[in-house]
Amino acid sequence: MSASGGTKAIVAALGANLAIAVAKFVAFLFSGSSSMLAESVHSLADSGNQGLLLLGGKKAQREATPQHPFGYGRERYIYAFLVSIVLFSVGGMFAVYEGYEKIKHPHPIEAWYWPVGVLVFAIIAESVSFRTAIKESNVTRGQLSWKEFIRRAKAPELPVVLLEDFGALIGLVLALGGVGLALGTGNGIWDGIGTLCIGVLLIVIALVLAAETKSLLLGEAAGMDDVEKIKTALVDGDVVTGIIHMRTLHLGPEELLVAAKIAVEHDDTAAEVAHAINAAESRIRDAVPIARVIYLEPDIYSASAAAAGTNPAKTPGGPVPEPDSAP
Repeated sequence: MSASGGTKAIVAALGANLAIAVAKFVAFLFSGSSSMLAESVHSLADSGNQGLLLLGGKKAQREATPQHPFGYGRERYIYAFLVSIVLFSVGGMFAVYEGYEKIKHPHPIEAWYWPVGVLVFAIIAESVSFRTAIKESNVTRGQLSWKEFIRRAKAPELPVVLLEDFGALIGLVLALGGVGLALGTGNGIWDGIGTLCIGVLLIVIALVLAAETKSLLLGEAAGMDDVEKIKTALVDGDVVTGIIHMRTLHLGPEELLVAAKIAVEHDDTAAEVAHAINAAESRIRDAVPIARVIYLEPDIYSASAAAAGTNPAKTPGGPVPEPDSAP
């Protein structure tokens, strides 16, 4: 996995979550707090998720085969989608169930100093992990807002770690609030309410992750900045006089497919067109290094056809023409 995949952030989150999971479970054993049990399962699920992200990154590095000629870059998207499923089922649904049971059958928290101490430790550890994820994300985020970064990022690892750490911090605050209210009122039902809130939070985050990774799995185009760079690189103003239409598709976070129909003059020779195509491919790779698979089709530009509009039959993904209504 490349640096843009946020390996450092994943490893930092993995180490923090494993330590926190053990501490939370010990606190649950001594205190009987359902919030602590839900949080320990949450941290354990997060640890498994980071393991899935690392595994996906390793599998994505495999060489292309005849059966998979475009390589395995999308493995990273698949494993990120699995993370959302694990977070929803193991983390969210378990916490909702545990919270419901605690509200239905409340009991006081024992040895309060265990859950409180562990939660404070967990907040500090998660803050360090979250800070690492933010620093790693800022390298590639540019001028995008955090919402835009999560929605537009082609490498799924950093958005996943960011949302997980953010959710973990909010969950810890909810757990601390539930434990605090249970201790202050002597009513264990507050511990159950805190656990239930943690479950709802995890389910919401899992649904957001599922929606974003689903979009990546379906296939997303290059970002607008890269599209403009490719368009500028394509046209040389000599042989390649324009772009009739162009499509881009991410084969993986760091591998882009570019397919375009380019306009050439009718009196250009085959040798001139071939040389222009090779030069255009070189310019595209210089402008956007992740553009590794490029298909360029030359065609004679027709001003009358352009004035009539795009020909749907020649434009992948274009509108389907209406059937002729004439008798």
